[in-house]
Amino acid sequence: MNFHLKVWRQAGPRELGRMVDYEARNIPSEASFLEMLDIVNEDLTSRREIPIQFDHDCREGICGTCGLTINGVPHGHGCTGGETTCQLYMRKFSNGSTIYIEPFRATSFPVLCDLSVDRSAFDRIIQAGGFISERSGSASDANAHPIPKATAELAMDAAACIGCGACVAACPNSSAMLFVAAKVTHLELLPQGRLEARQRVLNMIHATDAEGFGGCSNFYECEAVCPASIPVEFISRTNRHYTMASLRTAIGIPD
Repeated sequence: MNFHLKVWRQAGPRELGRMVDYEARNIPSEASFLEMLDIVNEDLTSRREIPIQFDHDCREGICGTCGLTINGVPHGHGCTGGETTCQLYMRKFSNGSTIYIEPFRATSFPVLCDLSVDRSAFDRIIQAGGFISERSGSASDANAHPIPKATAELAMDAAACIGCGACVAACPNSSAMLFVAAKVTHLELLPQGRLEARQRVLNMIHATDAEGFGGCSNFYECEAVCPASIPVEFISRTNRHYTMASLRTAIGIPD
């Protein structure tokens, strides 16, 4: 298969970027999108040109590192969701088609080089409270802390977030609320995480605002592109949780 690529090239964070044309030739239909870029880079390297820089790690849809905007859509799969860029295969594109490849676009995700962006803002939000600091001891025996199946399933759905940032890139406001809501919800639902639930949601929302992410306006674009299929209902749940936590803190009601 052959493709005409229009790739965003940017030498560094302070450099101006531009779209550059490349030809991707003799690409196997079973190649993933990242493998297609590998082939293009091998050709560039053989011609002593600077290869295209892009982020990747596990290439199994687990780590979320490989986020790219393909034909205007984060991870490039349109409204179907459920897969990362590394799980996108070239057989989904028409032979001879033109493909636009850009980095995730958001002020809080500054471009480092070409298609690589700095998503450490997510790390700082996690550091603000997306973990359990209470000592919970060693692992308890099975069924020592019964959790209703529906609650456990909901916590697992929230824990599926891989923090790729596609929700931010797809949102017209560059909102990170789907990411934050997933992290808040999956800990708040479990006994170990419930102890610090109030302070956690306050800290994480404040950290999100400090990082410059926009507010949620219910566009639902985040849900459409999320490779982990995180539902927007978690955002509503977190908003209610945040409002109650703010009120209880303001009037001094203990947990």
